[in-house]
Amino acid sequence: MITATTDIQYLKGVGEKRAVILKNKGIDTIGALLRFYPRAYLDWTNITPISECTFYENFCIKARIVTQIETLKKRAGMTIYKFIAEDSSAQMEVTLFNQKFLAEKLRTDREYLFYGKLDGNFYMRQMSSPIIMESGFNGIEPIYPASKTMSSKTIEKLVLNALAAVKLPETLPLEILERNGLCDLNTALQNIHFPKTEELLEKAKKRLVFEELFILQAGLTFLKKRSRGKTGCVIKENCFANFQKLLPFEMTSAQKRVTEECIADMKSGRPMNRLVQGDVGSGKTAVCAALCYVAAKNGFQSALMAPTEILAEQHFKTLIGFTENSGVKCGLLTGSTTKKQKAIIKEALKTGEIDIIVGTHALISDDVEFNNLGLVITDEQHRFGVAQRGKLSSKGENPHTLVMSATPIPRTLGLIIYGDLDISIIDEYPKGRQRIDTYFVDTSYRQRIYKYIKKFLDSGRQGYIVCPLVEENETLDITPAVEYYEALQQNEFRDYRLGLLHGKMSAKDKEKVMRQFSEGEINLLIATTVIEVGIDVPNAVIMVIENAERFGLSQLHQLRGRIGRGEYKSDCILISDSKSGETVKRLNVIKNTSDGFKIADADLELRGPGDFLGSRQHGLPDMKIADLFADRDTLHRAGKEVEWLLKTDPKLMESPNAALREEIKELYRKLNSN
Repeated sequence: MITATTDIQYLKGVGEKRAVILKNKGIDTIGALLRFYPRAYLDWTNITPISECTFYENFCIKARIVTQIETLKKRAGMTIYKFIAEDSSAQMEVTLFNQKFLAEKLRTDREYLFYGKLDGNFYMRQMSSPIIMESGFNGIEPIYPASKTMSSKTIEKLVLNALAAVKLPETLPLEILERNGLCDLNTALQNIHFPKTEELLEKAKKRLVFEELFILQAGLTFLKKRSRGKTGCVIKENCFANFQKLLPFEMTSAQKRVTEECIADMKSGRPMNRLVQGDVGSGKTAVCAALCYVAAKNGFQSALMAPTEILAEQHFKTLIGFTENSGVKCGLLTGSTTKKQKAIIKEALKTGEIDIIVGTHALISDDVEFNNLGLVITDEQHRFGVAQRGKLSSKGENPHTLVMSATPIPRTLGLIIYGDLDISIIDEYPKGRQRIDTYFVDTSYRQRIYKYIKKFLDSGRQGYIVCPLVEENETLDITPAVEYYEALQQNEFRDYRLGLLHGKMSAKDKEKVMRQFSEGEINLLIATTVIEVGIDVPNAVIMVIENAERFGLSQLHQLRGRIGRGEYKSDCILISDSKSGETVKRLNVIKNTSDGFKIADADLELRGPGDFLGSRQHGLPDMKIADLFADRDTLHRAGKEVEWLLKTDPKLMESPNAALREEIKELYRKLNSN
């Protein structure tokens, strides 16, 4: 019997070869295919006269072909077909490229539907490569994410087969459906794939958006409840005051408040599960050091896992500086640690001789054992999946967990995105933090900018030039980092020591370049966004960001945070030739604001969560249909319904909630695979 969980290979029309293609898209069951929603729709029912169509927007036009179809052979491999079509309002010239099969099917003096964008001029409108249908077609056509190996039409046929073969069990209680005016699941699936009207499509979207946000919040609520049901390592002695005496500076009131919030968790008897958010340069490391110190003085070990060796080394040096002469012993374990040193460190961890271990993913190796692990800290949550964090935590008896993130999340979304964590925010900068002046200019200033950079380099300072990441299939007028580096090395900066850092370099080569930059061997670093995470070089005071319109505001803010970390005043220069009003508005936000949370709010509002959240970045599963910002009212409503349901059926054990329980299990699986 075919069900939603049946392997996609056994659906009519699939077979072994197509199953491989579908599984590469994440569609491994028939149910998953039904949840593979169209990315867009062609509404063939909404016909616009040619004369009323504006240029460069998609329209559906019903027109008659009034000339013979002309064939033009431009060059080998390129054949162009042209003809004139008209309706009662105007004519348009239609051009097809290498579409022999379609051109041969078309007939002069017959009416067709054309879907595409018009350009041209007042005398003759033109449409290139439109989608063409018989004029009698009347409906809304789904468009699926296609590839060279599988077209949208093929997916459409397979979805039709799936809808005929399977009915999915309802995931939401009837009371919730009625209270919120939602249709049942199978009606929604039929109408999200093959809507007969715009109204039915909207009803389907409303239902599926609500369901997705409901399941997300229910799953995160269970995660939080699960961690709170455990017994954690209890801190009995609060040594925070003693730690503060070790510091060469006064902690800010925000640092003290957040540290006390964490210590209260650690004394509570349940495992801490907390996110500490702090803008770049707000002093998160000092908070972590305080907690590691308190844990050590209570007989517990701490592990701090960083995403790169450079960051791990930075944290290690900082922790040693803070805990020197305190009797607390620190260790460092990374991929570069020698075999002999690794053996010594692992033995010291096992015996409890090391109180605080700092490292990379090397910490989660099976042969790393702890004597009494009580605190796990991960730096920059979006660099580690839930599974990796869990693996490190499993090396102790329900240790306390702290996640540090310098990526500000808009306050409206923080509780949703980190629904399984308590949140603390360091909303104050330490004294002495240098202001960064930000400028926004076009490319005509480039030579002046180069001279300005040289002034800093000549005085012994260092700087960055950041280039956007360019995908191979992009045809934009942007110079990739490698070419940019070579041009500068041979011309404007030939008398300076330049370095290159980009994502395709090996981890070893990246570490080498960053070490050279940290130690002052490189004056100017040409880089892509691989520098956005936690690099701390106090001597770097100038940053130029090329094609700044290509970056999100939060990303620009993270990049800018790499400078202004020492005693010197710093400058950030954004270069963009974009004349788009939205781009100018966005870049002016960065120019005029240094508050990461305000920037995150603006970023979310201007770009939407599809760009801002990149849910992978924050450990969330991809949203299939919901939009965390645009659908925030639904998000709130769904959250209230989750509260109601979990009061009536706390563990979702009642039979009507079985399908919902399975969806939440699937959510856990996705969270652990991110």
